Amino acid sequence: MRVTLSRKAHFNAAHRLYRKDWTFEQNDAVFGKCNNPNFHGHNYELIVSVTGEIDPETGYVLDVKFLTDIIKAEVEDQMDHKNLNLDVPEFENLNPTAENIAVVIWNKIRAKMNRDLDLEVVLYETPRNFVTYKGE
Repeated sequence: MRVTLSRKAHFNAAHRLYRKDWTFEQNDAVFGKCNNPNFHGHNYELIVSVTGEIDPETGYVLDVKFLTDIIKAEVEDQMDHKNLNLDVPEFENLNPTAENIAVVIWNKIRAKMNRDLDLEVVLYETPRNFVTYKGE
């Protein structure tokens, strides 16, 4: 029997959406106010879901404490109250869109997880704008 376990997390971060190889005008036309050279911030909400078989010995798909610790180490400690463009190495040459942030988070968590478990990341940039990534 496969069951999905989910954990919510939260982090605040600033970013600027732009491409280094485009002019300011090109960036402004595509990214608008998100291209602010002084950056802007979001209160990100994150839901990490793990799907797998229930262990008959523990009754867990995964110990939620283990998942909590991974999220803290790989996401909150590295991204909370940071400027994603300047402080997070993964975004040195990658535009920190919600889509790219979700993929980066998924990859960081996937590296710490058992491959028998399916992983899904849902990242809310605002209460109405969110992305989902399942590693596909």
